[in-house]
Amino acid sequence: MDIWQLPDVRQALINREFGCMCQLIRQHGGVRQEDIAAITGLSQAFLSMLESGARKLTNIDKIIKLLEGLQAPPELTGPVLRPRIHHQPRGAVPTALSRR
Repeated sequence: MDIWQLPDVRQALINREFGCMCQLIRQHGGVRQEDIAAITGLSQAFLSMLESGARKLTNIDKIIKLLEGLQAPPELTGPVLRPRIHHQPRGAVPTALSRR
C-alpha cells in the first residue's frame, strides 16, 4: 500500500506537521528513524527531536531533503516545497516505506 494514501499521513503533510508525519510513516511502514535518516540525509538525532516536538522543521532545505527522500507526492507538497521534482511512476514509494 502507498503510505501517502493513508489519511493521517496525508493530513500531517498537508498541515506541515513534519514530526507527526515522520512518526506516522514509521508506524505504518514499520521503519526506524535510522531508515528515514538514511534515505533523507537528516540525522537520526534530528528526526528524534522532530518527532518529540523538541525541534521544528522550518529550514526549507531540510524540508526539501525530507520530502524528496520520502518521495512525498508533489500534489500534496506543492511546487514551493518540491522545486526539484523528479518524475517517477505514480504511486512509487521507497521500498523502506511501503506498508508491510
